[in-house]
Amino acid sequence: MGELDGRTALVTGGSRGIGRAVALRLATEGALVAVHYGGNGEAAAKTVARVAEAGGRAFAVQALFGERGAVDRLFDGLTAGLAEHGADGLDILVNNAGIHSIGSIGQLTEKDFERVLAINVSTPLFVIQRALPLLRDGGRIVNMGSAATRIAEPAQLAYTVSKAALASLGPSLANELGRRAITVNTVEPGVVLTDMIAGYAEIPGAVAALESITALGRIGQPEDVADVVGFLAGPQGRWVTGQTIDVSGGTYLGPITPG
Repeated sequence: MGELDGRTALVTGGSRGIGRAVALRLATEGALVAVHYGGNGEAAAKTVARVAEAGGRAFAVQALFGERGAVDRLFDGLTAGLAEHGADGLDILVNNAGIHSIGSIGQLTEKDFERVLAINVSTPLFVIQRALPLLRDGGRIVNMGSAATRIAEPAQLAYTVSKAALASLGPSLANELGRRAITVNTVEPGVVLTDMIAGYAEIPGAVAALESITALGRIGQPEDVADVVGFLAGPQGRWVTGQTIDVSGGTYLGPITPG
């Protein structure tokens, strides 16, 4: 028996990287997982197949965030998929989908900034709003932030602002939803080995440089983050709400002393 037997979960951006690891983690514990994807149906199918290989249950839901009506399409697909699997409610929502942005204040355009805010802030907000009628009492909401919000990195200004805004939703929503025993938390990963940094990791010395500023001395893996999400989504996380949890391996904690 898994800790999440009989539960249902929606993981946005669940087809690759951290989202895939989260979907696998929740499914392994027994949850029926809706794997949302934007445009890469092949990656979503692979995630669903990996869940099945591990003995879990999952189905894919397509909606391209940033397009008009995307949240409606997401929930049309979600409710249809749940019904096909004999389920009718939601227990866990993981807002993982997002886009990165590189550019300093002098390089940032209004169009780019609006797109980052639309996908990284507005979409998760309205996904939560649409999910609330489906979300059962005792449910879990986990938003995927970023350790960038505490690291002064001028080259990713729009991304940092968007993730800071997302994290600010947590305490207010936790206060509103607490009477229903619904928890709301934000997880903030540091550098994690996903498609997002694959090109950077190929630059000579780049990985060593990232490892040198991390207290635990290595780059994160998607499973490092997924395990924390799994804790918050499970019964042990019932008394944690309104919190922002750094999951960066201690990136940029302070001066690094040569060992």
